[in-house]
Amino acid sequence: MIKKIQASQLRSGMFVHDFNCEWLENPFFASQLLIKDETMIAKVLKAGIREIYIDTAKGIDMAGGESASQVRREIDKVISKISEDVHQDVSVPMAEELFAAKKAHTAAKKIVTEVMHDVRMGKQVEIEAVNGVVEQMVDSIFRNKGALSSLSRIKSKDEYTFFHSVNVCVLMVAFTKGLGMPRSVINRAGVGALLHDVGKMAVPDGILNKEGRLTDEEFARMKDHVTQSRIILGKTPGITEEAIAVAGQHHERYDGSGYPDKLKGEEISELGRMAAIVDVYDAITSDRCYHKGFSTSEALRKIFEWGKYHFDPKMVELFIKVVGIYPVGTMVRLESGLVGVVKEPGMENLLMPVVKVFYDKKKERYLTPYDLDLAGPDGAPHRIFGPENAQGYKINSLEFVGLI
Repeated sequence: MIKKIQASQLRSGMFVHDFNCEWLENPFFASQLLIKDETMIAKVLKAGIREIYIDTAKGIDMAGGESASQVRREIDKVISKISEDVHQDVSVPMAEELFAAKKAHTAAKKIVTEVMHDVRMGKQVEIEAVNGVVEQMVDSIFRNKGALSSLSRIKSKDEYTFFHSVNVCVLMVAFTKGLGMPRSVINRAGVGALLHDVGKMAVPDGILNKEGRLTDEEFARMKDHVTQSRIILGKTPGITEEAIAVAGQHHERYDGSGYPDKLKGEEISELGRMAAIVDVYDAITSDRCYHKGFSTSEALRKIFEWGKYHFDPKMVELFIKVVGIYPVGTMVRLESGLVGVVKEPGMENLLMPVVKVFYDKKKERYLTPYDLDLAGPDGAPHRIFGPENAQGYKINSLEFVGLI
């Protein structure tokens, strides 16, 4: 059985099924292994890991602990409850806004690439160009959050740093807007999010793109990118304190286990606490050279689970309300056996989006694609059962709903 225990309960002879932490914080290259001695246990505790999953069929058991399936059911119940009754503030239809959103997303990717190149060459950040593209993104989010937010599903393993910067900006703008922050603060937070990883240009490529586990020295160099981002932005004319807070605090953790300053609780600024969630969410939903990305629903489970220690729990709930467990581009299976891709978020309930149906799982056949509004009169028998594995189907879910 797979069960969750406190890391402090770890003993030699236990088999770790999941270290239950961000990938780069795993003290071992392997994600699953047998604990052989106290030295290994000390490494786990030093990494700040609070809870882990063990496999009792492959190692020794202990009394107590919850089964992984029980934990999952409890988390899904809470996330589903959070996702209900979320009103979408939309002034432009999704299909109409998508063109402008794609234009803003492309412009942001271009600006980030140029900024990163300039920083690598020792040049100063051109903040006017950054401000301009962030303004476009904010405009789009205000017209229809779903359009630009859905484009954050577009990722590239080969250009991770650039796409990650853009996606963190998109999610941060949507997050701050969802909290009702002033437009001026949203813009400044967006600038900080777009530039939050600019310090990675001071990290050697051999470390930045290394496929294996980083050595302690390499990991220290990698973590230094936050300090470098703060230094670079601090020298940038026209940068704001809010932008520097986003870039300088996105790796701080609510329990004080983060870096570079080991800030704890509300010592971390509100924008810093938000940036920490957004950064991790996009990172763990992305394919990397050392790990396959989580589905959006699994990522939210992890964010919620880690929220007990690493994130502000109230902020986690608000983030779930903003992104939803089934964002646009997610392939889902309905209780009726139909399979489709989420095309538009639900206007009043994130669990009732518009789904573009293409397959009948019960009859094992493809259908002529059609839109099904789960909140409409025809949606009652078709509630979402859960995410569907896209492998095995003859479609690209993002292309299917017009995102790429």
